[in-house]
Amino acid sequence: MSNPLLVQYLPILVFLAIATIVAGAMIAASLVVGKQKPDAEKLSAYECGFEAFEDARSKFDVRFYLVSILFIIFDLEVAFLFPWAVSLGDIGMFGFWSMMVFLGILTIGFIYEWKKGALEWE
Repeated sequence: MSNPLLVQYLPILVFLAIATIVAGAMIAASLVVGKQKPDAEKLSAYECGFEAFEDARSKFDVRFYLVSILFIIFDLEVAFLFPWAVSLGDIGMFGFWSMMVFLGILTIGFIYEWKKGALEWE
């Protein structure tokens, strides 16, 4: 009598094994077939048109992260507004006032960030 758990998960294990083999074969093929001699043009600066000022691993200003986090928070507000606006006729007054509370909390958070100077860029 075989193990029922093994029989149940055998297709997943076979899939993972095949995926690992195919991924390894692709990486090996790219290393073998691909050109490994970069020329001066390939190593030069691109798109921006000038050489880098300093090392790419230098300290990064935290304000960039702060602005990106604030953008994500307020971008999610818009993601919640669209489905709410589409279903407003079905959800009634409870849905309306729930969204007003949500928007009020976000507005208070935005005013707090503004007063703290999180949006200021010196």
